[in-house]
Amino acid sequence: MTKSELFERIDADESKLTAIARELWETPELGLHEEESAATLVEALEDGGFDVETGVAGMPTAFVAEYGDGDPRIGILGEYDALPGLSQSVSADRDPVEADGPGHGCGHNLFGTAGVGAALALADAVDAGEVSGTVVFFGCPAEETLVGKTYMARAGAFDDLDAALTWHPGDLSTPRMGSSNALNSLTFTFEGVSAHAGGAPDSGRSALDAVELMNTGVEYMREHVSDDARMHYSIPDGGSAPNVVPAESTVWYYVRAPTREEVERNTDWLRDIAEAAAMMTQTEVSERFLTGCYDYRANGVVSELIWENIDTAGPVPYDDADREFAAELQATVPDERIESRLDELPEDLRDEVEGEALYAEPVAPYDHDRQTHGSTEVGDVSWITPTGQFNAATWPVGTPGHSWQVVAANGDFGLKGVAFAAKVLAGATYDLLADAERLAAAREEFEEEIGSDAYETPLPEDAEPPFDVTMG
Repeated sequence: MTKSELFERIDADESKLTAIARELWETPELGLHEEESAATLVEALEDGGFDVETGVAGMPTAFVAEYGDGDPRIGILGEYDALPGLSQSVSADRDPVEADGPGHGCGHNLFGTAGVGAALALADAVDAGEVSGTVVFFGCPAEETLVGKTYMARAGAFDDLDAALTWHPGDLSTPRMGSSNALNSLTFTFEGVSAHAGGAPDSGRSALDAVELMNTGVEYMREHVSDDARMHYSIPDGGSAPNVVPAESTVWYYVRAPTREEVERNTDWLRDIAEAAAMMTQTEVSERFLTGCYDYRANGVVSELIWENIDTAGPVPYDDADREFAAELQATVPDERIESRLDELPEDLRDEVEGEALYAEPVAPYDHDRQTHGSTEVGDVSWITPTGQFNAATWPVGTPGHSWQVVAANGDFGLKGVAFAAKVLAGATYDLLADAERLAAAREEFEEEIGSDAYETPLPEDAEPPFDVTMG
């Protein structure tokens, strides 16, 4: 099976892949609870002859599927969790299918499906004798809470890979070369003493006061961390009625920075502030570490192969009706949000993209020096094995992720991005399986920049997947 035949195999499966992506879109499930979505993808892989292990790393919806034998072992990462509160029909008006229900506002219905499509096509290439080695698809749950890959990494799921590839829906089709922020996600729960806030406040010790003092301390901390560091918090439990001194209160923090080292330093400072707040309020504080992840490091060799295949496979075949609906969705996005997105682009690329609602053409890598302030647990994989990832244009230019407009796009014209992304993943994996020199070069770059012993899990030994947490 040649590369062109590999792409033809994916084209032949396009209707099946589209149906799977549509099924996931119609049954959105939150992280660590993606039972139907994971089962649908597992069934497709088992039907294709893959050996599948489920329940990886103590997560029922995490799985690893393998086809082939021996080295090299190339991994394809897939995700399939949805976001809370983003239920949306295929409409240019805000129209939830289910009030307050979940929706695929990050396109993971497309994400996991494209990876499965690539894996199935590659199995045929292995059978045909065109390439040798093992294709491994990783079903990674709970990306939105940055849980799945980090816990899978702690369990050693990625340790024997020679390289890994992944993608993400977006508004341009291009490799991702820039770095991301490392992160820790943790909660602090304060325990005080309940009392009548009007009749006997002196008898109480307010856990909410402790949370508020902690947050105030963090506000003063911000001046003394790097410009790229971030601390965000929410109060999931602040007490009940105003006339009852809260005996318990919880604050949830994300700590982000460009490196794991800075995240750890800032987290230690955060812990000091929590202890000080407890001391000031005569309460007790306990910590729950939910998850943590590394910064992403793009492997140049793998990313170049991805670009070559984006250029070959593109553009995504959108038609006039797709562009018309994309324009209707884009019109609901604030102009300043679109302008902010365009400002991120090099001038020549901005000139091409500006005024387009749907930009389907391949875009050469441009963000090599960019430090994004978001986080992804693909970063952990990139510290374990040479890793590359890319975006594919499946929603309107300038539309923010985690929005109802993205949900609408991913249930309509965005479905055409599945076959495109599958081709890029399959093509780059095919190249790595077939070209020992390119694979060796990827490993050499990885060893020079990171080293095989650099990764240490950010998770404490007693940390368990947070099944009760639905959004990060």
